[in-house]
Amino acid sequence: MNICVSGLKKNNYSKNLFGDFLEYLQSEMPLSEDIKILLTHDRQGRMTTGVREPNQMRILAGGRMLIDVLRTLAHEWVHEFQHQKMGVRDDVPIQDIGGPEENMASALASVFIKKFQNEFPSYEKYLYEQLHK
Repeated sequence: MNICVSGLKKNNYSKNLFGDFLEYLQSEMPLSEDIKILLTHDRQGRMTTGVREPNQMRILAGGRMLIDVLRTLAHEWVHEFQHQKMGVRDDVPIQDIGGPEENMASALASVFIKKFQNEFPSYEKYLYEQLHK
């Protein structure tokens, strides 16, 4: 399984932090198919703060705190897991508000953020910075 991240602003911590977060997500909800993650500065198409497409996620990073970007990434990761492992089909729309798939993604994204913060306390000071300025 390969994960390709593009649009990440390189600095001393972001590459390691994102790598550790992706490894953490993979340990919690392992994906088996390759995934492409695009961090964007502006909203594109039908996305809000993120959108999952077949084997690809687009995450809004511009002007947002890193912790919010990671929460969106975790949310979309859960949706990808639902498609790869739980049989949710791409041709069947999921209920955006209050549906079981959306509720699962929202709840687990918050859990994953809190658990990641506990496992990697050295990153806490970076989580409340903007990823892109």
